[in-house]
Amino acid sequence: MIAILACLSAALAIGAGAFGAHGVTDPKAAEWLRTGGMYQLIHAVAAIALTGVARGAAAMLLIGAAIFALTLYIMALGGPKWLGAVTPIGGILMIAGWLWAAWIFHQR
Repeated sequence: MIAILACLSAALAIGAGAFGAHGVTDPKAAEWLRTGGMYQLIHAVAAIALTGVARGAAAMLLIGAAIFALTLYIMALGGPKWLGAVTPIGGILMIAGWLWAAWIFHQR
């Protein structure tokens, strides 16, 4: 299930990045879409790579990337700017996912 969600996450990330590059005229919105897409795509690929070894860490990467990217996407599409205060929660979860994966690899 994590791999399926990671693949869907990667597809969304590519769509967001493409929309940011070609579908918006506001430079700030384009930047948010590009940043969200990049982080979401990187963490989707990492989650796929970790699925067989560190499922919990993979899930944490996906959850963190979703919070991080989706708050940026919503703001880029005109949503409330206070979501920018929520974005770092996703970043913290991504960091925690990487640390969890490091711990698991350290234990092997």
